[in-house]
Amino acid sequence: MNLKVFKSKIHRAVVTHADLDYEGSVTIDEDLMEKANILPHEEVHIWNITSGTRMSTYALVGPRGSGAICINGAAAHLNRPGELVILATFAQMSPDEARDYQPVVVRVDARNRIVDAESPEEPGDVLNSIDPTSFGPNPAPLHDLGARAGAPASLSSARSAIE
Repeated sequence: MNLKVFKSKIHRAVVTHADLDYEGSVTIDEDLMEKANILPHEEVHIWNITSGTRMSTYALVGPRGSGAICINGAAAHLNRPGELVILATFAQMSPDEARDYQPVVVRVDARNRIVDAESPEEPGDVLNSIDPTSFGPNPAPLHDLGARAGAPASLSSARSAIE
């Protein structure tokens, strides 16, 4: 049995172009592709941080050093220039391979220049997403607190109220 495992990603890249008239794919700066171990025609997931859309397509090599992230074809309706995206790839691995595999995370700046490709991905802080003052069978998520009369409107004020 093989598992589909996160292989690599380019994190928080800025879409530089969107070309509706092209057949499809995403054109990625060759430097970024090499650093993220993305091969030409490899499947790439595009997760749009700005709009929340998710889709997959395939990679094409863009000009080296250009910072190009060009979303082509129909996908250009979902990803516009200036939006932040994560470009992710996955690989099939045995469970033994997956246990030892370390994904490549390429972090870029606002011009899609590599700022870090050595640090491993770390999980963010785990926040308590349940309002501890609301006990019972249906506790309210914190994001719903502002909708209830008298409830704190923000996470920080909710934390203050709890403490």
